[in-house]
Amino acid sequence: MVVGNLEQEVIPPQHLKERVFHFSREKLAALKAQANAESAAAAGGGSQISSLQSLISHIWRAVFRNRSNNPDPDRDRKFLLFFGFRSRLQPRVLEDYFGNALVSQSVVLKESELLVAEKGLGRVAAAVNKGLMLLGSSPRYDVYGNDFGWGKPVAVRSGAGNKFDGKVTVYPGVEAGSMDVEICLLPETAERLGRDLEFMAAVGV
Repeated sequence: MVVGNLEQEVIPPQHLKERVFHFSREKLAALKAQANAESAAAAGGGSQISSLQSLISHIWRAVFRNRSNNPDPDRDRKFLLFFGFRSRLQPRVLEDYFGNALVSQSVVLKESELLVAEKGLGRVAAAVNKGLMLLGSSPRYDVYGNDFGWGKPVAVRSGAGNKFDGKVTVYPGVEAGSMDVEICLLPETAERLGRDLEFMAAVGV
């Protein structure tokens, strides 16, 4: 996933900071309940917002809130999501096929919509839900199911390749129903994000 626009300055990976945030099943359930309640109140009902859509919206709002120095209410901001499509193809892709099958979808909102405080999560989540209809409710790739003879993994990271400001990678957490999110940002934005009380309130230990 990409928070922001791809048309931006290329920044060397060593000048970026990665941080992994853990979201427990209970915290995700609370985000989902908040997003659905706020969306229903703001729009008079609508589609059911998933846990992943709620989390995406929470991250997008928080990163933008801590990145923007000169907000322009009428400027567009984009959230771009890539997700695997192998399991949906017909005919089915062979299990030993090594390539990828990816699709992408973007959601565009005004900066004023991202920064609004009242029912902000619900408003953004409703736009994500409308724009990303193919999303499931949680990441499906079982990264903790890989055992190379050293035992079950205790943590998962994506490595140093293909990193840029605003890249977000979502994994299932080690306990059922949780999610781990790796966020790559400029150091000053990452530092502000870690001090953002609204964002950190949803982060589990």
